[in-house]
Amino acid sequence: MAQQSVDFDGLVSAASERLTLPGRQFIGIAGAPGSGKSTTVERLYDALITQQPDAVAILPMDGFHYDDAVLHDMGRRPWKGAPDTFDVGGFVSVLKRLRDQNETRVAVPVFDRDLEISRGSARIIPDDVKLILVEGNYILLNRAPWNALEKSFDLTVMIDVPEDELRRRLRARWEHFGLSEDDIAHKLDGNDLPNGRAVIHESRAADLVYQQLSDSV
Repeated sequence: MAQQSVDFDGLVSAASERLTLPGRQFIGIAGAPGSGKSTTVERLYDALITQQPDAVAILPMDGFHYDDAVLHDMGRRPWKGAPDTFDVGGFVSVLKRLRDQNETRVAVPVFDRDLEISRGSARIIPDDVKLILVEGNYILLNRAPWNALEKSFDLTVMIDVPEDELRRRLRARWEHFGLSEDDIAHKLDGNDLPNGRAVIHESRAADLVYQQLSDSV
């Protein structure tokens, strides 16, 4: 389908159409850090389950973070969240299992934001789930190894937020966590915003573009 811009109601409508199709459907929802992916996906999930309870599940990319010990050994702990700090092969493998009609219950990892670690096999997606909302920064990134996900989605969405708004939201996030100005500067200009530019400029064109301009992130 041709790329088109949608508001939230349009996003719900497009996702609802997927629930009417045979077989399991996957919607990939991407966006830069601070673009409001999690909030958007949770709102979308809440809207969809009013139509078909238990028919929708969320699969966040963040569950595939490398553990901090692995990142330390890689020399990449300060850049946690960059494209090379995720188990992309594991992500691809789980998506393939979720496509496999012979799989009845697939265990997926969940990122614990309180502990800042990924917990393996923390959630079960059963075979009666018809629609899976896959969300993450890099799921449309057109570079190896992320481009292995290219054929994983039936519909793709990019959340569009201007960089100055991303900066404002991300600064507020790190201030909320009590980081020092030096740490915030590293987070913003050393990691988050460069990662966001990669998402914006190096991702494949999505089917739908959603402009998320609310204050929630």
